[in-house]
Amino acid sequence: MFAQSDGGKMNAQPITADIKGIMEIIPHRPPFLLIDRIISSVPGRNAVAEKGVTMNEPFFAGHFPGHPVMPGVLIVEAMAQAGAFSILSIPENKGRLAFFGAADKVRFRQQVTPGGMLRLEVEIVKLRPAAGVGRGVAYFDGNKAAEAELTFFLG
Repeated sequence: MFAQSDGGKMNAQPITADIKGIMEIIPHRPPFLLIDRIISSVPGRNAVAEKGVTMNEPFFAGHFPGHPVMPGVLIVEAMAQAGAFSILSIPENKGRLAFFGAADKVRFRQQVTPGGMLRLEVEIVKLRPAAGVGRGVAYFDGNKAAEAELTFFLG
């Protein structure tokens, strides 16, 4: 996951993860685990994740009957989980939790409905030992569906 440089600093290498690998890093579990796989993540820098959106999701039963739409707050949560994977993949953060501090500049651009793929791209723009900020964009079937700036605290 990491390679040593000559100066003794850690140089992060991209990693991937299936659902089992995701659950080894972040504490979320179904039905609240909202990412299915990590396409690529450089620990502490970024993550690209995917979620297959199916009619079997429990939230579609009530949101909305006859016109199923993934709730926007869950799209933002999925972005946050992708960012948490990147942050919690850093060895020093193993076993910690990433908590929401804020969601700013949130914009929803397109509805997310059953039968498509949600792609989540999160860049960690600020990282300190106890907190950080990430910028996320969610794409649904290739179109921008949502974007947000996410602040988190590490516990």
